[in-house]
Amino acid sequence: MADTPNAARQLPDWIADHLRRYISTGGEDGHIWNGVPTLLLTTTGRRSHQPLQLPLIYGQDGTNYIVVASRGGAAANPAWYKNLLATPDVDVQVKAEQFPARARTATPEERPRLWKLMTGIWPAYDEYQGRTSREIPVVVLERR
Repeated sequence: MADTPNAARQLPDWIADHLRRYISTGGEDGHIWNGVPTLLLTTTGRRSHQPLQLPLIYGQDGTNYIVVASRGGAAANPAWYKNLLATPDVDVQVKAEQFPARARTATPEERPRLWKLMTGIWPAYDEYQGRTSREIPVVVLERR
């Protein structure tokens, strides 16, 4: 992926600040956000083909990292989720560690367990699900 994620995209100030702090400190400042762990996910834009990087709350399931495509309960899935559906090869940063991963949507069989894991970390996900008729995707990030 290219070296300048989000170069052509304007992020909200609070996200841009979180991202900047995370990157500049190797996650020392930014890994924990509002009391929960965050990672940096870099997807490839499905239209722009440019790298797009965002901090996301995560959980762990064995060696896999789990994130939720909630978008705060909006009617549509977040752009980053649409991007990984088009190109599932992503880059992940957890603290200072960076690694390639393959993203996939949790299967119907594993989703309830992973949803419970993630609502244990960020209970507001249940509230977000109540705001939308779409089933909020749970994403599994598997190291490559």
